[in-house]
Amino acid sequence: MAIASENRRGMWSSRWLFILAAAGSAVGIGNIWKFPYIAGENGGGAFVLIYLVCVGVVGIPIMITEVMIGREGRSSPIIAMRQLTQRARCSPAWVMIGWMGVLAGFLILSYYAVIAGWAMNYIWLSASGAFESATAQNVGATFDNFLANPWQLIFWQTLFMVLTIWIVGKGVSRGLETAIRWFMPLLFILLVILLGYSLNSGGFEQAFNFLFEIDASAFTDPEIWLLAMGQSFFTLSLGMGAMMAYGAYVPQDAGIGSTVLTIAVLDTSVAVAAGLAIFPIVFANGLDAAQGPGLMFVTVPLAFGQLPLGIIFGTLFFILVTFAALTSAISLTEPALAYLVEEYNAKRKRVAISLGVMCWILGLGTVFSFNLLADFSVVGDLTIFDFVDYVSQNILLPLGGLLIAVFGVWLVPKEVLVRQLGISGGFKLFVWRLVGGVIAPLGVLAIFINILWPLIQGVFS
Repeated sequence: MAIASENRRGMWSSRWLFILAAAGSAVGIGNIWKFPYIAGENGGGAFVLIYLVCVGVVGIPIMITEVMIGREGRSSPIIAMRQLTQRARCSPAWVMIGWMGVLAGFLILSYYAVIAGWAMNYIWLSASGAFESATAQNVGATFDNFLANPWQLIFWQTLFMVLTIWIVGKGVSRGLETAIRWFMPLLFILLVILLGYSLNSGGFEQAFNFLFEIDASAFTDPEIWLLAMGQSFFTLSLGMGAMMAYGAYVPQDAGIGSTVLTIAVLDTSVAVAAGLAIFPIVFANGLDAAQGPGLMFVTVPLAFGQLPLGIIFGTLFFILVTFAALTSAISLTEPALAYLVEEYNAKRKRVAISLGVMCWILGLGTVFSFNLLADFSVVGDLTIFDFVDYVSQNILLPLGGLLIAVFGVWLVPKEVLVRQLGISGGFKLFVWRLVGGVIAPLGVLAIFINILWPLIQGVFS
C-alpha cells in the first residue's frame, strides 16, 4: 500500500508521459554539446560503447532504485525516505539521501537558470541576424560583452526562472504534463530538422568519424572508463531527487525496469543526434569542436552565420537548447517544491514563487561571477559559480547516488522489491544485488574518489 495519497500528489496520465518527463529531465544543455565533445575526444565509438556499458551497470540500476522509492512513497524524496527508513527499521540518517537530492537540485537550478538565460538571449540575437556573416572576433566580442553586463544576465535569468516557476506552480496535470506534451515533441522535431540540415552542410562525414570512429586503446584506459561512468551518471539526472519526485507520479501498472531502459535509450539517442546535428556545421566551417561552453555561444553562432538560411536554423538551435533547459529545470524544482507542499500543507503556487525567488537570489552569485565578482574566490581559485557547481555536481550527486544504490538494494524491505519490481528471490534477486548493490556502488565510488583525489592530494601536499 502506498505511503501517501495518490490523489493529493497527482499522477502522470500515462507511462509515456513519465518517460517523456524523465527523458526531459535527463536531456539538458550538457547533452547538446558535452556528450558529443567528450565522445569525440576520448575514443569516439569506443567511448560510446563504454558509456553504454556504464549506463547499463551504473546508471540504470540507480535510476530504477530512485523511481522505485518515489513510486512506493508517493511523496517527495525526503518524506519517502523518512517513511521507508522507518519501515526498514534502519537509521534515520538515511533520510539524508532525500535532503541531499533536494539541496543538489536547488543549487544546480540556481546557476542552470543563468546559463539557460544565455540560450534565450541567443534566440533573439540569432533571429535578429546579429551573427550573419560575422567574424570570429565579432561573435566572441558579443559573448564577452554579454557576460560583462550583469543587468542583461539578470534579465534573462529572471525570464527563465519566471517561466519555470509558472509551469511547476500549475501542478502535475496542468503544469508539468502540459509542458512535457509540448516541449518534448517540439525538441525532437527541432533536432530532426537540424539533423537534416546538417546532412547537407558538407561536414557530416567528418562529424560521423569524430563521434564513431573506434580508438581501441580507449578500452584499456581507466581514465576514459571513469569519464564515461561519470557522464552516464550525471546525464541521467541521478542523485538529485528528480527521479524520485517524478517516480511518485508513475502509475502502478507501469513496469519500472522497461520504463527506465526506454528513458536511457532516449537520453543517449538525443545526445548522439545532437552531436550529428552540431558538429557537421562546425567542421564544414573549419572550426574547433573542443571549446566547452564557447562551442555553444561562440563557435555554433559563427558557423550558422556563414551558412545559407543560417538565421533560421541558428534560431531553431537555440530554441532547442532552451526547451532542453526548461524540461530539466522543472525537474530540478520539483523535489524541493513537493516536500514543502506536503510537509507544511502549503499552496503549490506560493511555494513555487518562494522557491523561485530564493533560487533567483542565489543565482545572482553566478551572474556576478562573470563580471562584478570575477576576481572573488570562495575557496582556492573557485568563483561563486565554480564553487556551487563543484559542491552540487562533484560531491552531492555522486554521494547521493552511492547511498541510493546501497539503500535501494540492501535496506529496502523485501515486500517493496516484490511490489515495485517483481523481485522476490532466486536469480532475479541475485542479479539485482550484484549489479545494483555491488557493481553500481563501486562505479559511483570510483567516480567519487577520482573527483576528490586531486583535492585530497592538494590538502596533504
